[in-house]
Amino acid sequence: MSGAKPGLRPFKPADGPALAALFEASIFELTGEDYSPEQQEAWAAAAEDTDAFAARLGGLLTLVAVAGGAPVGFVAVKDNAHVEMLYVHPQAAGQGIARLLCDAAETLAASRGERRMSVDASDTALGFFQHRGYVPQRRNSVPRGDVWLANTTLHKPIGGPETAH
Repeated sequence: MSGAKPGLRPFKPADGPALAALFEASIFELTGEDYSPEQQEAWAAAAEDTDAFAARLGGLLTLVAVAGGAPVGFVAVKDNAHVEMLYVHPQAAGQGIARLLCDAAETLAASRGERRMSVDASDTALGFFQHRGYVPQRRNSVPRGDVWLANTTLHKPIGGPETAH
């Protein structure tokens, strides 16, 4: 999956199965140091119904990173300002795909008048977002089936002075 410089394009409904597989591979192969196998199974279950997963992505602003004709990552943004999902294929991890996707999402949000981005980052992705200037706000416990996953809500000012809150 390395070599070709990735490009970005909008999500297409036909991407559903490939992105569901990428989502699952990312969870199972990249989060093992932070989450138990039971937590990973519960988390990945969100993509078991590929049609519902594709519909969810289609309802968000979703950008797909493509290299060599295949998806290598995606970002899905809710309400122009909340990173709902950011996943990179394990074979493409560490190659700047997440950075490329986040840069594009933040640029789009700023161009639409947003002054702040937010994310509920997994423990695995926490350092990535902090390195990008996102500041932790609170820890969360999220139920997935009959297990709980921990994540952290972070915020980052974008596109100019952050509005008062």
